[in-house]
This record gives sequence, C-alpha cells and structure tokens, in this order.
Amino acid sequence: MKPDTRTGGGPSQRMLRVGELVRHALAQVLQRGDLGDPVLSGHIITVPEVRMSPDLKIATCYVMPLGGKDVRPVVKALAANRKALRMEIARLVELKSVPDLRFLEDTSFAESARMDALLRSPAVARDLDPPASDDETQSE
Repeated sequence: MKPDTRTGGGPSQRMLRVGELVRHALAQVLQRGDLGDPVLSGHIITVPEVRMSPDLKIATCYVMPLGGKDVRPVVKALAANRKALRMEIARLVELKSVPDLRFLEDTSFAESARMDALLRSPAVARDLDPPASDDETQSE
C-alpha cells in the first residue's frame, strides 16, 4: 500500500470520517450487547479508534475491555462475531460498501502510561530543573 503523497502520507479526510462513522456504529452495537456471545456480554468494550484503509474496504478497529482484563479473549470473540457486527454496522451506517472488520488490542493506554512514567523519572526531572546561574552563586 503506497502512502498518499498529496497529504504527506496521512489519512485522508474521507478515511477519517468513515472511520469515525464505523467507530460510533461499532460502539453502539457493543453497548447494546445483543450479539449473544458470553465473552462480549461479560465485558464493557471501548473502541478508541478505527483506521480505514485508503480504499475504505478494511476497517482496523482498536478495542480495549474496560479495566484492560481479558484482552485476548475479547479480541478473539470480536473476530468470531465479525460477520454479525458487519451486518449491524451496515444497518446503522449508510455506505456504498461496508468494510471488512479487523480487531486489534488498543495499546495507546499502555503507551501513554509508559511515557508518563518516563517523564516522571528522576533522570528527566533532573534535566527539567533549571541550573543555578553564575550570578546567583556569586552573590552568596
């Protein structure tokens, strides 16, 4: 897949808009909880992001169960119910063709926690403290 050179390689406005439509529809379907899957009905699942392929045929859905527990079983259950989820999204979103759904664990929460811990580390805090200037040391 070649990057879009017109936008500097980032997603187009259409990709972003369709991704948000799919994300809202998927969150609505998961919130209702009428899929009948015991794994999915036992978890509250957040959908922080949906990334669309440039041709809008594949939607990569980043998901995370509330509390971060049982991520792998939830992703497996979503993949197993992909057809039913796709049909529900088709009913809720008016698109020319409904994208194929792929599910991945959302790692942005873990990544932000890692960055926060890194920024709070003593080595970084030492670098953030302003050094004493020569004027202050001479006046004492």
